Amino acid sequence: MGTRRVVFVCLHGSAKSVIAEAYWNRLATRGGLDVRATSAGTEPDAAIPPHVVAGLLGDGLDVRDQRPRLVTREDLAGAWRIVAFGCDLRGLAPPGASVERWDDVPAVSEGFDAARSAIVARVSALQAELR
Repeated sequence: MGTRRVVFVCLHGSAKSVIAEAYWNRLATRGGLDVRATSAGTEPDAAIPPHVVAGLLGDGLDVRDQRPRLVTREDLAGAWRIVAFGCDLRGLAPPGASVERWDDVPAVSEGFDAARSAIVARVSALQAELR
């Protein structure tokens, strides 16, 4: 069996899901977890907003070469866990797939720090379940 994968999905694939992917992968590497993350959107933007790039760079996470992408059925079918931030995946998720909803995470546009803190807390809790 290969590395398990978490797919984080938000509407534009350019903020919450990107933050979650970046922190998941950092914390998983540090914690020795063989589970990696990807991010995508249901209606992806052309680019990650500059304030998200700058916020993550300030935390030592470089996403400058990353571009938002459209989530696919294949992404979700191959996922160990699926996490959605305020978007509907009913038409894409495979039958029987469990989609965890993190809809209460604050909007990144209203404050990067608050959104990042909420996402990191959730990512940390989900990783703790694996241990």
